[in-house]
Amino acid sequence: MASEHSQAAGPPPMTGILLAVTSIALALGTFMQVLDSTIANVSIPTIAGNLGVSSSQGTWVITAFAVANGVSVPLTGWLMGRYGVVKTFVASVILFTIASFLCGISWNLSSLIFFRILQGAVSGPMIPGSQALLIMIFPPNKRGTALAIWSMTTLVAPICGPILGGYISDNISWPWIFLINVPVGILCAVVCWRNMASRETPTRKLPIDRTGFMLLLVWVGALQVMLDTGKEADWFSSPAIVVELWIAIIGFVAWVIWELNEKHPIVDLSLFRSSNFAIGTLAFCLGYAVFFGNNLLLPLWLQTRMGYIATWAGLVAAPSGVVAVFLTPFTARLMAKVDARWLATLSLAAFGLSFYMRSGYTPDASFAVLVMPMLVQGVAMSTFFISMVTISLNGIPPQQTPQASGLSNFSRITAGSFAASLATTIWDRGEAVHQTPLAETMGATNQAWVDAVNKLQAAGMTHLQAVGAVTQQVINQAYLLAALDFFRVSAWLCVILIPIIWLTRKAISGGGAHAAAD
Repeated sequence: MASEHSQAAGPPPMTGILLAVTSIALALGTFMQVLDSTIANVSIPTIAGNLGVSSSQGTWVITAFAVANGVSVPLTGWLMGRYGVVKTFVASVILFTIASFLCGISWNLSSLIFFRILQGAVSGPMIPGSQALLIMIFPPNKRGTALAIWSMTTLVAPICGPILGGYISDNISWPWIFLINVPVGILCAVVCWRNMASRETPTRKLPIDRTGFMLLLVWVGALQVMLDTGKEADWFSSPAIVVELWIAIIGFVAWVIWELNEKHPIVDLSLFRSSNFAIGTLAFCLGYAVFFGNNLLLPLWLQTRMGYIATWAGLVAAPSGVVAVFLTPFTARLMAKVDARWLATLSLAAFGLSFYMRSGYTPDASFAVLVMPMLVQGVAMSTFFISMVTISLNGIPPQQTPQASGLSNFSRITAGSFAASLATTIWDRGEAVHQTPLAETMGATNQAWVDAVNKLQAAGMTHLQAVGAVTQQVINQAYLLAALDFFRVSAWLCVILIPIIWLTRKAISGGGAHAAAD
């Protein structure tokens, strides 16, 4: 009983070397989880090629992780209350490390997707757990430092993800984008358990909404499978796709009805009664979906159609993270003085400008031209997450903030995974639309087509090779036009979201306290 009392009172904050080492270990836990949500983006063409599948099928590696992670987030609060924050976090890190190893030894796409689902499912408590433990071990007057460490880690990881993923894919072997987690995970788990086992939070037996969780799993899973397989199955001409859609719709309706009437719901949907939370979360999800879809499409286009290797595709994407890391500390200070709606407007406008700049790309675009829109995107990233979370949580009672933050994260992650599937589908459909008029213009009777074929034959190609090369150029041009359309529409969607932000009430943060919620 004495030990329970001491735990309830709370151990004193850490100091010195112990605090530094434990902080680094906790930051590594966050770093791993965020890294694994971005590291595969630039490696998809390599993974797909090595496993003998198309790049669009390869995107399942990303969406499987995102969906499983999103579904597991609502369980985090129950797990931490039932078993304690330290045990839950360390167990999550250990299971994540094992799942990473299994991803690295995958023998085909099916096994890799299965292990990515496992990896996403067990990683739910890692981000909120590391945040809670960092706040716990720092003195009260330095908790701003704890949140700064946490926030910077979540921004540094997306910078390193594309570069590291690209370098490993080009110079070592793609399984190592997952295997590098093994030594890091072991170190993180050992240090955190040794230094914080005696600091376990109080636990209590809590009921779990098993029915609500299973219904959530059913409708999210059915919808994601439909989005991932719809393109290959020719969408609603396939009975399987129609069945999956009906399962998703019926499952969603049943889940909403159950959660609204359950005493201890897995997801507290009553939070949507707050207009700020409902509108803020809607804008957050839509904005993040557009951002996530574009972040996936750009490296895919660069590698499959522009001849970029994974490393250079990663380097194109990296500057946005560098700018975000530099600006975020200033943004966090602004949050204490400026209405979050203005910063949200700035972020959406910057996203819109970034996507509009991308819509001007040409087949011979230089590296500098490709990077410029990413610098503008960095400005958007530095304000987007902090401002959106501040708006969403404005007016939520303190005792409901953890549930609200969890629901916001679940909605955002799920929206991102759906966007990843839709982005590749829209891109392929757009290519088919553009290829028809291009093919008609560059037909075998067209003089430009004949001249191009003749030049290639003069350079040493056979007639068949020359025709194939010219045809490939037409296809590449069609994919470029489809990508430009996607970027242009994304820009307008960001602009359309701005008025929605102003339907919410004024929100000013206490200096970035909610920043870590992203």
